[in-house]
Amino acid sequence: MRDFTPHVLANLEYLGIERLIPIGGDDTLSFGEQLHRQGFPVIAIPKTMDNDVYGTDYCIGFSTAVTRGVQIIHQLRTSTGSHERVGIVELFGRNSGQTSLVCSYLAGVDRAIISEVPFDPERLANYVVQDKESNPSNYAMVTISEGAHMIGGKVLEYGEADAYGHRKLGGIGEIIGEALKRLTGENVLYQRLSYMMRSGAPDALDLMVSLNYANLAVDLIVKGESGRMVSLREGKYTHIPISEVAMGVKRVDVDELYDVEQYRPKVHNVLGKPMFLY
Repeated sequence: MRDFTPHVLANLEYLGIERLIPIGGDDTLSFGEQLHRQGFPVIAIPKTMDNDVYGTDYCIGFSTAVTRGVQIIHQLRTSTGSHERVGIVELFGRNSGQTSLVCSYLAGVDRAIISEVPFDPERLANYVVQDKESNPSNYAMVTISEGAHMIGGKVLEYGEADAYGHRKLGGIGEIIGEALKRLTGENVLYQRLSYMMRSGAPDALDLMVSLNYANLAVDLIVKGESGRMVSLREGKYTHIPISEVAMGVKRVDVDELYDVEQYRPKVHNVLGKPMFLY
């Protein structure tokens, strides 16, 4: 892989850009941190619907993605229930299963498969049969992260790798749907939400956070600050060194929030937890 940082710096100088505000997830912000280390002034803004940037409680896009996911799951209940099927909804989430976990928690989904925990399709099949039989409308709903994988299996990837070595994800929901149909004999309704999750206007919370992140970033620039990332911590706006992005990983707290045996959210105590239960 070639390093185009000198070329990027030369272009910034040619364009007369004095400061840069990279807005994105781990990949975008990690390159922003690299520009900062090269001496270019940078103020970063975390934006990813996976909400997995380390160092901040919240990333722009997460609330809209969850809101859209919950709405579509509820809409799919009509067809899933009327046809008495097992509904499988595949959601974005490469390494973090927060969207699957939170959407299933808010929408009352029967089972949620997340990126962090490999799953057994036979165990899941047994659960959805039980869920369907116990439902008066004779249907069951499952969410699954696009980065999920079976026990002993691999994440389903396709296409050429991007500049950060990532290939496209998607289709695990269809594969597990076929497996469930084979194992249970039940008909499956599969819906891959993909870009529908982040298309359209943002919700009110994302509008609030994005405007405030922008104002905070501009304030830092006016004060001559650089090498910082705006963030939310414990419900308060703040900023941290951009280098903190690479100091850890932000994933679902499986021990606290997920039942690895039952494949569903496990939210017994919210006292002291952040608003979005990361």
